[in-house]
Amino acid sequence: MTDNVAKPSDLLSRPFFFCGIGGSGMLPLACILRARGAQIGGSDRSFDAGRSAEKFAWLERQGIALHLQDGSGVTRPEQVLVASAAIEDSVPEVMRARELGCARMSRAELLAELFNAAPRSIAIGGTSGKSTVTGMTGWIMAEAGRDPTIMNGAVMKNFVTDDAPFASARTGDGGLFVAEVDESDGSIALYRPGVAVLLNVSLDHKSMDELRSLFGNFLAAAPHAAINADDPESMALAARAQAVTRFAIDNTQADIGVVPGSIVQTPTGIDATIIDRRADTRHDLQLKQPGRHNLANALAAIAGADAAGVSVADGVAALSRFEGLRRRFDVVGTAARNITIIDDFGHNPEKCAATLRTLKAHPGRVIAFFQPHGYGPLRQMGMELAETFAQVLDAGDRIIFSDPVYFGGTTDRSVGSERIVAAIKENGGNAEHIAQRSDCADRIAEIAQDGDRIVVMGARDDTLSQFAHDLFMRLDR
Repeated sequence: MTDNVAKPSDLLSRPFFFCGIGGSGMLPLACILRARGAQIGGSDRSFDAGRSAEKFAWLERQGIALHLQDGSGVTRPEQVLVASAAIEDSVPEVMRARELGCARMSRAELLAELFNAAPRSIAIGGTSGKSTVTGMTGWIMAEAGRDPTIMNGAVMKNFVTDDAPFASARTGDGGLFVAEVDESDGSIALYRPGVAVLLNVSLDHKSMDELRSLFGNFLAAAPHAAINADDPESMALAARAQAVTRFAIDNTQADIGVVPGSIVQTPTGIDATIIDRRADTRHDLQLKQPGRHNLANALAAIAGADAAGVSVADGVAALSRFEGLRRRFDVVGTAARNITIIDDFGHNPEKCAATLRTLKAHPGRVIAFFQPHGYGPLRQMGMELAETFAQVLDAGDRIIFSDPVYFGGTTDRSVGSERIVAAIKENGGNAEHIAQRSDCADRIAEIAQDGDRIVVMGARDDTLSQFAHDLFMRLDR
């Protein structure tokens, strides 16, 4: 962050220009700033290419000025350019901002300024589940009358309206800020939460040693932490916290947990009796999202809200009305021949395993389509992904990998999906590499059988939802 960036007290007086404004992290932040009165402009490669037209039309209706990614939107020195560290210096907006002497902030730096200035705050951290837990926690706090501002990376269905179809953010007046915070770029170190929620610590974008340091410092920065007592890596960091509320499904020493034997799973939800062992009280939870990982997510949200002053009983009651997030085990529909299509954000080993285990908990063959979210992540975690798909799915299931998503730039593309598919096969999985996504759709339609569950997985590409919808329409004939 450059020296001439405004402080939180006068930050909203500056005009902002978001490079990549359509991204899952940029869009909600731009919307929060716009709702608070800031002047916002932006550009995006997807806007230039005509992708996700509905989303960009909605942004323009919010009073956000969109420009081609040719530098034309950066016009005066007082503008603050918001761009990720991954944005290359050759991008026209970056070049123009440098010529004009504009300040530059990353998305995380800007969010941290707003978050840390809030009187009360809850930060959701961990390798997997952050967006879901952020949505759950935000919903609990909203239902409790706390009127929170919520910064999420996914659309929260409870807050979707005709005027807000892309509700990945909510702007409130209650002085409470709920946000997911990212460890992948190290920016989690910028936040000073009132409550820090730690879900899990596992391999993703950084080495385990780096992750342990980042998450340990995250816990130490907060007066109160809620920690997953079922995750050994998370509990190993608990000593860094100032005060701890532990939550868990299986660990019977946790403060907030599940009554043994009370879990009932269905293909569309999960029920359990939640126990607050500190007060020896029990509360029946009916969750509309399936899978044990979502029960763990619910416990995290309940524990985080409890640390912020909302009772376990109120948290459980609110979650019975939680509708979930788009692209988090999002059932598109059941087509002809009882074939169900699911749109899912799974992209790292833990997220993919959670989704696939949820599917395998019920009868029926699985066809998993996976579009890697970049060449870099594929190099970092490709072998772990291959192991996940091979171990969780059966020989009768089918796995199809397309080439990684690529929107341009100079990233090394020498390691692609074919290497991962080969590794899945070596581990006993039934996998194919088909480079083009349209050809993958043809293949899925060719092999789909009665009763199949088809899951579309991947991140960083909004058009995956359209791909899943189009696949549903094609099979529902």
